[in-house]
Amino acid sequence: MAVHLAQEKDVERLRQAALLLEAENARLVRRNVELTRALLTAQGTDARHLQLRLAELERQLDNARAALFAPSSEKRPAPRPEAACAPEAVRRGHGPRVQQALPLVEVVHVLDEADTQCPSCGGQLAPMEGCFEESEEVDVLERRFVLKRHRRQKYRCACNACVETAPGPQKLQPGGRYSLDFAVEVAASKYLDHLPLERQVRAMAREGLTCDSQTLWDQLAALVRLLLPTYDALWAYQLLQGVLGSDETRWPLLGSQGQAKWHLWALASSTAVVYRVAEGRGAQAARELLKGYSGLLMTDGYAVYDALAAASQGRFGVAHCWAHARRKFLECGAPEADVALHLIGELYRIEREYRTGPPDEARLLALRQQHSRPLLERLHAWALAQTALPESGFGRALAYLGKLWPGLTCFVNDARVSLDNNSTERALRGPVVGRKNHYGSRSRRGTQAAALFYSLLESAKLCGLEPKAYLRAAALAALRGQPPLLPHQMMAH
Repeated sequence: MAVHLAQEKDVERLRQAALLLEAENARLVRRNVELTRALLTAQGTDARHLQLRLAELERQLDNARAALFAPSSEKRPAPRPEAACAPEAVRRGHGPRVQQALPLVEVVHVLDEADTQCPSCGGQLAPMEGCFEESEEVDVLERRFVLKRHRRQKYRCACNACVETAPGPQKLQPGGRYSLDFAVEVAASKYLDHLPLERQVRAMAREGLTCDSQTLWDQLAALVRLLLPTYDALWAYQLLQGVLGSDETRWPLLGSQGQAKWHLWALASSTAVVYRVAEGRGAQAARELLKGYSGLLMTDGYAVYDALAAASQGRFGVAHCWAHARRKFLECGAPEADVALHLIGELYRIEREYRTGPPDEARLLALRQQHSRPLLERLHAWALAQTALPESGFGRALAYLGKLWPGLTCFVNDARVSLDNNSTERALRGPVVGRKNHYGSRSRRGTQAAALFYSLLESAKLCGLEPKAYLRAAALAALRGQPPLLPHQMMAH
């Protein structure tokens, strides 16, 4: 009887089916190798090239099997020592976490009057001064929307020559019905907690507030107009950094015929990240992002950055990411790649050794010169000695390494340069989660709002600030006509 795998729920039958499929797959693999050997022999391929082609074919098939049956991970399974076979110790919970950021509310519980009589003698129980049995629990206070009625008192002089009115709250929009705090709440919910406006409308309705998504968007648009100088100032500050990381990811513009071509670009440093949504992923979009930047740009090997660096006449340079180079060797599955993976791992070990002490660029540079440079020389010599088919995974990994070698090795002479671009990729996580929830933007104005709010909120997180509190402080500073308030400035205070 045929087994329909999509509907079958019997575990044993599924296991038997998987074993049969694996056996048939192994038979087809062996037959494929035999036919390929016969074909290459008939074509007169030399023995060395034939051996490489067959090895690459078997490697690709092994990788396909691993992708189908093995767990997903970038780490190769290492042989376990004998001690690893011992039974694992029972894992225990981490215990209650210290909640230093939460306000403490003390609640005193007393006996009801009927329970204050002693069950032994019938006497009256008296409170024991200062004696309590204490415990803690984390509780939640529900968010509330309220309708505030502001009554501004009027004053006049007895001479009737002067009338004054008490000032009211600062408004996001003249005559607007929604407060600045309301707009900040909407922005944080969408760009920090990734809640689309329609979902926020439904949540607000459960809490008693009747509104629509257009009303919420109007508050966001007003906040964008208010904070646009702050966004521009953050961008200008970022372009003054000596080293920046850059990366990009797709950003759909809903309703646009070329929505797949829109991309979100990021420029990241240790204290800020700036985003820009552009139509395309080409040189023009990168040029508008960088605005004549002078410094060193950490990238993943995207050719556009190298072309702009070459055209800048030395104004800025490009460093390349070792995490991407490592990934090429990891994914190719060639046993020969273990040498490269080991040496790259040693480069990361040296960086971890540096982080065990206090920050000191001179010490980091000395470690790299003493330990990382010899490792790079060994890796380079090993790569030059390898033979591989250009179209194979191993061959492409070697080509990637050789092509980007100058950018991969510049960290040895510059302590400001990190080993990889992982911090920039982490800075893209927030926008990517948002993209999955609200599917990009519905208009060009929406892309501008997304770039602005993600820039300010993610920069606040990098500086260790509470993002919503920072957004409110920046908006208040703008309403008062003060200079733009950037996250690193609040961190300094």
